[in-house]
Amino acid sequence: MLQRLGKYAPLGELLLRVTVGVVLCGHGWQKISGGMTFEGSVMRIGFPFPLFFAWCAALAEFLGGACIALGLFTRFAAFFAGFTMGVAVTSNITRPLIGGFDWPLTLLISCLFFFIAGGRQYSLDNLFFKKKQAM
Repeated sequence: MLQRLGKYAPLGELLLRVTVGVVLCGHGWQKISGGMTFEGSVMRIGFPFPLFFAWCAALAEFLGGACIALGLFTRFAAFFAGFTMGVAVTSNITRPLIGGFDWPLTLLISCLFFFIAGGRQYSLDNLFFKKKQAM
């Protein structure tokens, strides 16, 4: 039974990649379109040049999320989006798990998966950069 279900693994990976990418992209868009009120949070964390790093975080989420959803430059995008989620986890670590750092932790682990695994079968990475196998 499990062997038969295994053939659908690429579809599950696609569903996860698109979902994580769209969620990240949406969160990044909120920051970008919201007038970068996020800058205050970045300042409280202690980053120098908070407006610059707020833009870096917002673009890592927005562009990184879009790339992850499409499966384009997936590992690169997952690295930067995952790094941003890592900062979000550590900045919320003193809050309770639920409603504190649970969501950024989930996105961090998802980004870690895509950093390790890449875009997988149904991705633009696979379409454009597939290594030719020797016959």
